[in-house]
Amino acid sequence: MKLDTMMEAIEVLARERGVAVDAILDAFANALVAAYKRSPGAAEEARVTIDPESGEVVVYAQELDEDGNVVDEWEDTPEGEAFGRIAAQSFKQVMQFKLREAKREKVYEMYEGREGDLVTGIVQQVDYRSVILDLGDAEAILPGSERIPFERLDRGNRVKALILEVRNETKGAQIVVSRSHPDLVRRLLELEVPELTDGTVEIVSIAREPGHRTKIAVISHDPNVDPKGACVGARGSRVRQVVNELRGEKVDVVQWRDDVAQFIAEALGPAKVKEVHIDEEEKTADVVVSEHQLSLAIGKEGQNARLAARLSGYKVDIRSDNEGAEEEASEEAGGEVEASEAEGAPEAATSEPTDEAAEDAAEVTTSETTEGEVEGSEEAILPSEEPEVSENQVEDSESE
Repeated sequence: MKLDTMMEAIEVLARERGVAVDAILDAFANALVAAYKRSPGAAEEARVTIDPESGEVVVYAQELDEDGNVVDEWEDTPEGEAFGRIAAQSFKQVMQFKLREAKREKVYEMYEGREGDLVTGIVQQVDYRSVILDLGDAEAILPGSERIPFERLDRGNRVKALILEVRNETKGAQIVVSRSHPDLVRRLLELEVPELTDGTVEIVSIAREPGHRTKIAVISHDPNVDPKGACVGARGSRVRQVVNELRGEKVDVVQWRDDVAQFIAEALGPAKVKEVHIDEEEKTADVVVSEHQLSLAIGKEGQNARLAARLSGYKVDIRSDNEGAEEEASEEAGGEVEASEAEGAPEAATSEPTDEAAEDAAEVTTSETTEGEVEGSEEAILPSEEPEVSENQVEDSESE
């Protein structure tokens, strides 16, 4: 049995789809074995050979012993149109399977090892769990956990995403992408800033809250290049492209400083910082700002301070200068009270009598007071003495 036309089709498809001819022939031979076993009077075991040059197909029936070894083999190629139709149907099924398998392998090989790369896709399907993106030669899945919060993606939208993982599964290569990862901002900025691509400017760290704000610390390896200006661009043209792709998410570019205090002060921008006190052991930063800059430094729900802390790796505590002045005043007042108490303590100690002297003084005071009270009471209780009457006064009264 010859398969001349099938061999030509196999060679053409193998070249177009990148599938090995031998792999197709092996799968086709297995399909023909299955077709042979379904034919009337077929042996329980068989093998099929296909000549790749002529397309000649030969079926060998086999007899096996109890251990599975071949004890007898003979040619038993079916004749007639029935087996030819079965062979053609098997060929079609094998080709479809092999083409799908080859495509999956090709996609996996194409995206294998590309974790962290930026890709552009068109939204195909959107639901509450995930978004399917068409990458052209493959499909990518954007899980709900990797989406930008409150971002609306409609079918047909063209979006950029970061490859997180490439898995080779039975159904084919699965490409997982993200739009909330901090490195997405890095890749988007690299598209707009040539200095990042050639290494003149380097992104040191990124702190991001997807959908709200991102802070990027950059440094220049060329003293003639301003890293912040290179990333922002003329009138913010470069960073504006990133903001547009992120649907309005704010992007702050900060210049990296070796001085941690100075770097934290810049990371808290646009707020103006007055003082920064660093504790290297505790990895904390005490920041002092003016009263009217306090809310700006902290940011909405603490966002600005939180991003600055992530960017620098230090715990940031922000307070106003009025709070500092009040604390200093209270500390000084407390010190004065303690000093006055300390100065008055010796006088109180010297002025207080001992226990024995106090008892004697109490006894003396009590006895003196009692005698005085008795004398005073006797004077008050005794009747007044009768006045003396002279004899002349008596006689005058009698004569009258």
